[in-house]
Amino acid sequence: MFAATFSQQSRLVVLMNSKIPFLILAIVLLISPQAQAAPPRKAVSSPWDVEAREYLGTPQSEAAVERGLAYLASRQEPDGHWRSGNYNSEVAMTAFSLLAYLASGSQPGRGRYGITMNLAADYLANSVQMDGSFAPVGLVRNGAGGPPMYGHGFATLALAEVFGMTHRRDIKNKLSAAIKLIEDTQSQSGNRYTDGGWRYQPMQSDADISVTVVQVLALRAARNAGLKVAQSTIDRAVAYMKRCANNPDGGFSYQVNLHQSGPARTGAGTLSLLMAGMKDSPECRNGLNYLVAHPLNGVNQWAYREHFYYTIYYVTQAMYQAGGSFWQRWYPIIRDQLVRSQGSDGAWSRNDGYVEAGAGPEYATAMSILALQVPAGLLPIYQK
Repeated sequence: MFAATFSQQSRLVVLMNSKIPFLILAIVLLISPQAQAAPPRKAVSSPWDVEAREYLGTPQSEAAVERGLAYLASRQEPDGHWRSGNYNSEVAMTAFSLLAYLASGSQPGRGRYGITMNLAADYLANSVQMDGSFAPVGLVRNGAGGPPMYGHGFATLALAEVFGMTHRRDIKNKLSAAIKLIEDTQSQSGNRYTDGGWRYQPMQSDADISVTVVQVLALRAARNAGLKVAQSTIDRAVAYMKRCANNPDGGFSYQVNLHQSGPARTGAGTLSLLMAGMKDSPECRNGLNYLVAHPLNGVNQWAYREHFYYTIYYVTQAMYQAGGSFWQRWYPIIRDQLVRSQGSDGAWSRNDGYVEAGAGPEYATAMSILALQVPAGLLPIYQK
């Protein structure tokens, strides 16, 4: 704008000094490209400038997110971490909460929750084991217990998203170590039941789709942030998840040697294939069809009850990545249910009869915010 105005004024001075008749001067200025009326700006369809057909949020869901963020801030421990009910893997719980702020457009060190996010990022970074004294180098873990690779995967995901936004030098080396641990602990047994996957412990042994998917998401986030990730690691993981899609109904199994579908594992497996660019693969198409055939309603309530928040975390992302009718049918249902079930204090702790054993309100709140914020597309891992 400034350059265009300066150029037009310069031409005016030159023309006036050359004593060109004023009428000719006016005509020249009128036909000048810079003098043309600017085209109307594209209207912003939502607070996050995304397409209206993709963003299906409402003022009520946006307000629910704001109340939830305020609740989480009130529950943060002084050293930056969160804990929740019996979910005692504090690095995982801290990662979920930090991701909820990132998904809502907050930035570390800025705005209302800047300090909250800095404390959380510092806690996760300080939990990366670098000397190998108490845990393998690169493992993100504290003393709270829980399956280490679950917490490690989500913590690495959160740190990668923070690094992509801030490029903090103190995070890069630790994040690189966390990524190397993921690569080094992937099963490379050659056994079709385990090869390419991960399990609870940081070692090459068994595998399941739940632990595997979070490592894949962490690696995807790290690559998005500019860090090096071995393609062979991704390829092995994708092959493992495809072998978990082994049921006639199109659903994914928890492990390759098991044959039992469920929405949580199917949402997770389908999401991973979508992010790997395999939307047209038979496994992905069948997984999406399974999710459509098993919606969140009274008929299928038991399929969602056991791990409700974990399930909607993955299914919502998968449906958004699939887009179109998949997204339009799924999101309004979960959006309205979450808005309806939020407590007056901003927390989620129940969900119209759906429960998750051991989950406290902090966990439920962070996961609900993450589900509601998927279509905003502010978290890089959520973007298409």
